[in-house]
Amino acid sequence: MRSPLRHLQRRAGRQLFEQVSGGSAGRAARERIHTSPGPRWFADDSAIARVHGDASMFVGGVRALLLQSLHPLAMAAVADHSGYRGDPWGRLGRTSTFLAETTFATADDAQRAVDVVRAVHARVAGVAPDGRPYAADDPWLLRWVHVAEVDSFLGAHQRYGRRPLDGAGCDAYLAETATVAERLGADRPPRSRTELRKALDEYRDELAATDASRDVARFLLAEPPLPWTARGPYVLLAAASYGALPRWAQELTPAPWPLRGEPAPVRAGGHLATRAIRWALAGDPPPRRPA
Repeated sequence: MRSPLRHLQRRAGRQLFEQVSGGSAGRAARERIHTSPGPRWFADDSAIARVHGDASMFVGGVRALLLQSLHPLAMAAVADHSGYRGDPWGRLGRTSTFLAETTFATADDAQRAVDVVRAVHARVAGVAPDGRPYAADDPWLLRWVHVAEVDSFLGAHQRYGRRPLDGAGCDAYLAETATVAERLGADRPPRSRTELRKALDEYRDELAATDASRDVARFLLAEPPLPWTARGPYVLLAAASYGALPRWAQELTPAPWPLRGEPAPVRAGGHLATRAIRWALAGDPPPRRPA
């Protein structure tokens, strides 16, 4: 007979997965991604699979959104076309499915996911509030989105991942994610930690706080689309995400608490949150491919 704790874990895992993946559609996509036969872009034991399959991605995902929002042109595209406030869970589900497909799905399905995103990007263009034109398929903007993501995902994994990577593993992760970014059309995605640090420096003069980036910070840190019962645990996750930002990015990002930097209580809360997420997701693991 299943124990009450096991029942609770399974229920929590199902609810958490369906919340971030799009409900029953996300579950069907996970079944296809993990069980369809065929070659993959990356091995099961690859660095990208290790990072993208860990609960630390929850911290990395929030950090990536905060960091990405500091580029006025990239943020203008999001604000004008993504509907992140009107349909936050839908956008999150599409993003998480794309990451899963390009990391774990068959090569054909991964390429199909890339093609869909490229087609969407080709239709997204406009003018930012400062009068500059933007296009979502601009290789330079695509590079920024990628740089912000991998810096966040890798940094969160090294802080909160169950099995942090060694130096060679970190470089392998960046090299593997760069192949996906290139397929999306990004310009010169970094393939090592040295190149990643250089890329971040290259964008510093282009980053700034805007009304749109401040709105993203309020949405993610102070007004998350969650019931009040879930906001307490989410605060730990949000604080860890904010704490993992570089200090210069924190200075551009308003937070609903006085703490700056990454003090010990924030790191402890981040570990608690990711361990709780990891425990819940272990109750509803992805299916395995037939041997």
